[in-house]
Amino acid sequence: MILEAAAQLFDREGLKATTNHIADRAGVSIGSLYQYFPNKHALMRALAQRHVRDASLRIDAAFKRLRHEEPPFEESMHAILEAVVDLHRDRPGLHRLMHRIAPRLPADLDMLSEFEAHIAGEIAYHLARCGRGGDDVELTAQTVVHAVDAHLHRVMTRRGMDIEQLVVLVDRLAPQT
Repeated sequence: MILEAAAQLFDREGLKATTNHIADRAGVSIGSLYQYFPNKHALMRALAQRHVRDASLRIDAAFKRLRHEEPPFEESMHAILEAVVDLHRDRPGLHRLMHRIAPRLPADLDMLSEFEAHIAGEIAYHLARCGRGGDDVELTAQTVVHAVDAHLHRVMTRRGMDIEQLVVLVDRLAPQT
């Protein structure tokens, strides 16, 4: 309830959202909010952690299906990109904010690095399977992951979730070999 209220207000107001407004929105006292979250940065951190956990589950479902079906490269990448974009459609302002300022402790950074490495590994698998990615498939996969991440969080959250922008970006980064 508190995290949902925080997500709504951070999406709409950014860091101008206050803990008082979040507590009001959640229908709890400010004391109750502070019992669990000492400040709005702790709320942001909790939202970021929840996002990575949820994203991992949803992305893994797409990866599992793609490994089973092994569609052509374009279809594989489109499915992965669609899953990634879907994770950000509902609250682009919140995602833009989390990407930029969510405080991260070493454990949070480790979790995020593992998540990115997992995604890069899956992308590398499909690049190699489809004869794409050049001489260093792992490097191409890492480049794709980080380019898509930056474009999604810094451009698309401001200008709309047009997946075709990402399809073109990936196609340019992953040449046929």
